[in-house]
Order: sequence, then structure tokens, then C-alpha cells
Amino acid sequence: MSLLPASGTRETPVRKPHRIFKGHTESVIGIKHFPGGQRIVTCSEAGLLRVWNSRNGLQIRKNWQDGQSPVNRIALSPDGKMVGAGSDDGAVRLWDIETGKVIAEWMGHSKRVWPICWSRDGQRVVSGSEDGTARVWNVKDGETILGPINTGHRNVFAVIYSPNEAMIATSGYEEGDKLIRIWNAKTFALVTTLKGHTGHVYCLAWAEDGKSLISSSADCSIRIWNTTTWKQNAVLTDQTQPIRVIEMSLNGRILASASYDNTVRLWNLENGLPIGSPLQHAGMVNCISISDDGRFLATGCEDTNSYTWDVSAIVKEAGFNNLLSDSNVSNTFA
Repeated sequence: MSLLPASGTRETPVRKPHRIFKGHTESVIGIKHFPGGQRIVTCSEAGLLRVWNSRNGLQIRKNWQDGQSPVNRIALSPDGKMVGAGSDDGAVRLWDIETGKVIAEWMGHSKRVWPICWSRDGQRVVSGSEDGTARVWNVKDGETILGPINTGHRNVFAVIYSPNEAMIATSGYEEGDKLIRIWNAKTFALVTTLKGHTGHVYCLAWAEDGKSLISSSADCSIRIWNTTTWKQNAVLTDQTQPIRVIEMSLNGRILASASYDNTVRLWNLENGLPIGSPLQHAGMVNCISISDDGRFLATGCEDTNSYTWDVSAIVKEAGFNNLLSDSNVSNTFA
């Protein structure tokens, strides 16, 4: 299927992906770079997980499938040795990268599990569910450390640890739920509630230095929050459709966002402006991942394919080579 949208013109050429990964037969709903950027892992709506060589686009070994329940999202452990996933049956499952086998199954949620997030030390996983609760799990023994915690969201759609693991941020996916809640990661006491979005919040991303939290919403906006004052620093509004997913580069300079309009946008977090033209896809983009060095973006699409894009070439053409340097500075353009 062509990546050229109907609106493509000669004056505005559509950028082609660096690599296309073909093999899934259903929509790709999860994608992650491994540390070092040599491999990526993807997951489809059929519950199949695949590992790929990111340089040549070829699949590594066979498909993985637990066979018990569809997988919703995936999260790679910090050491790159395990993949965690939430499932329709309320379970959180861990796969061993080397064997492709399920090595742990944690039951506790009563409904579908959407988001999961690893702590930076790899010892805990926090999960959120359609049952409105969150749980923190001990990776070593699979026991619940905290939970079930009533988050106040009817359906927990995003959950993320702060870089120092002191806080957890959550958001929900229900009409009327426009709030972000910040929790103490040890006690799950409510720290604060962030108000500003006019639609439900799809995704959350925390800057590596911990000083900024970024959120995307059905209201078509991206908002940046100061985590010291919990005030809103800025609103990015270049996209005209709900923004499903966001991810920030490790150096804190680049943000990628995927919208309902089948595009992915790159943002310069030093000035809050878009970088280059949107990256066009043949279907809606469900998931994105930025490599550790920030040089490549991976996207998973409803057209059953995954793609990688050369971010280094895009920022070079835009005259922003500095965005690839190791910075970890907070965005200060507000």
C-alpha cells in the first residue's frame, strides 16, 4: 500500500520511511526499540509478538504468542531482557527475550489491562486497568506491592513512573475524564491533580531530568507541565486530530506524536515548534518508539506494517543538528 496520501503534492514531497517491517496480519499496536537500537519488538492485535533486525527489516526467530488472551500494549524492561504486556483477561505477562516464552503471569485486575510501565531499576512494574485500578508488582516474585488502588479513573489508559521512581502519573479513557493524577509511588497517596485538557488524556511522557511531564489528548493538544509547580508550561497545537501517543527522546530535546490523521509529527522541545513536515502513513499510527540515541523513530500502523524513520536526516535538513546531542535539559521555551 502506498504511503502517499491523497493530498501529497510535488511541492511538498512525502518522506519515505527508512525501513518497512512486514509480517503481521493485523494492526500493529505495540513497538519498542531494544537498548542499542539494533532490534525492535512489535505486537499485533492478534497477540503475536515479533523481534526484528532494525537494520535490514528482517524478522529474528519465530513469532511469540501466549495463546491465552490478546495483548494490548508492550513495555521493554530496562535491561532489554524481558517484554511485559497487559492482556484482555486482566493479566500482566512477561516474556523472556531469548526464548520467546512467557515466564510470568500476574493475575489481579478484574478487567482488561492497558498500560504497564517498568521502574528504572527493573524491579517493579506498574499496571493500569479498565477496572479503574492500578497495581505495582514485584518483578522477582510477582506479588502485588501496592494495590489494587482506586485511581478515580473509570478506565486507566496511561500510567508512567517518574525517572526517579518517586511518583506515578495516571490518566483515564472515558468521556468527561480530562484529568491527570500524580501519586506517591511508595504509598500511592495522591500528590496532585492536573487540569487543563478539554478531552481525555491518551498518553503521558516524563522528561529524563524529571522536571517536565508531557501529556497528549483527544482535544488535539500536547501540554507540558512543570513538575515542581505543577503548572502548565506550554501547549503544542499544530495537529488537528486527537493525539494518540507521544514519546520523548532520552536527551529531552525531541518529542514524537502520533495523531488520528495517520501522521507522526516531530517537535523541537527547545522552542515548541514542529520539525519538518508530518510523516505520512497509510493507516492510523498506534504506537511509536525513539531509539536510545534519538536517531531513529519506529512506528506501528493499522496497515499491519511497522516503519523506521531517519530522525537524524530530518533534523539535519531542518537545521537542528544540536537536537541529537546528549543534553537532558528541560524544555524552557514557555
